[in-house]
Amino acid sequence: MKDKKFFGFGENVFFSGLVSFFMDFSSEMIYPLVPLFLANVLGVNKSIIGLIEGIAESTASLLRVFSDWFSDRIGNRKWLMATGYGISTLSRPFAAIATVWHHILASRFIDRFGKGIRVAPRDALITESADRAYLGRAFGLQKAMDTFGAVVRPATAFLLLGLFSNDYRKVFWLSMIPGIIAVLLIIFFITEKKKVFSVKPAERPRLTIRHFDWRFKFFVIITALFAAGNSSDVFLILRAQQIGIPTVMIPIVYLLFNLIYSLSAIPAGIVADRFGKKRVILSGFVLFAILYYGFAVASDTKTIWILFAFYGFFMGLTEGIQKAFLATIIPQDFKATAFGIYNTVAGIAMFPASLIGGWLWDNISPSATFYFGAITAGMSAILFIVFIVSIKMATH
Repeated sequence: MKDKKFFGFGENVFFSGLVSFFMDFSSEMIYPLVPLFLANVLGVNKSIIGLIEGIAESTASLLRVFSDWFSDRIGNRKWLMATGYGISTLSRPFAAIATVWHHILASRFIDRFGKGIRVAPRDALITESADRAYLGRAFGLQKAMDTFGAVVRPATAFLLLGLFSNDYRKVFWLSMIPGIIAVLLIIFFITEKKKVFSVKPAERPRLTIRHFDWRFKFFVIITALFAAGNSSDVFLILRAQQIGIPTVMIPIVYLLFNLIYSLSAIPAGIVADRFGKKRVILSGFVLFAILYYGFAVASDTKTIWILFAFYGFFMGLTEGIQKAFLATIIPQDFKATAFGIYNTVAGIAMFPASLIGGWLWDNISPSATFYFGAITAGMSAILFIVFIVSIKMATH
């Protein structure tokens, strides 16, 4: 039976994107408000905010490699996705009732714990459901829908904050609704054929990197270096407020970022498919270094608006493309395991990134947080050039 098409995309690819839309709608009703809630309501300093983000991203991401290996082992994607999205949705009440920063830590950890379960099975499902020649646009759709949810959310948050007189807690409670819709979409609209393994049961994926060649390992090292300087986006939000963006306008700044992110994701995927994923990834590293330098030296609100707009372009240019490239250098039977290792290494590297970012902010200056990120991004670009040259030499 021929797979149904929705706007030119296969059924699983389309509905995975729709699931991402609703879950990111839910997540973004929490994320840009959390640092402001911590700083302005609970009175938490930037080092603690960095610690919360570092623990949430890194500790929870440790689960990814195990859940993703398990997905390859049993050949199941759909129900691991549903479980992960469900856990993330259940994290919202912890933020709504928070009275101390530990409650926010619990909320962020549970949310990222759920993401650790769902991300690689979802990416593997997309990889298995899309034609190899169109992986860039398939992942571009996923990121575009994922981010478009984040576009709708800031506009909604802007209205709700005004309606509820800046009551963060009511917005946190309402964020559960789109999360529940995302879980229902997986249950009723994602279909998964029983996987036929090309290896015997005893030889099915085991938790090891021996199945992957030097290209995968080199790329993961570069990703780790870049992530080590890519501190949480909460510091961008705090920087915007520090420079002079009013609190009520923060959701609109974030809307601009996510709108450009969403609109650029699919075109970036098409460009990557046509002109090469490696070129797009390298461009992304260079652009990030320039943008973080910009955040370091910014002194007026106009500059902040411009930087957030270009940061959205950077995200659209790189997020899905890196995964699409990764899918071209990994073995058929180890997709989820590879995505799990990739996501886990990047997540672990975010712990020192956010911790260092918060420490630099409190003890040296806010600018130091962004100088550090610019330097690591520049080093990543140099290493990626070496990577590209090494691949060319190996194929000649």
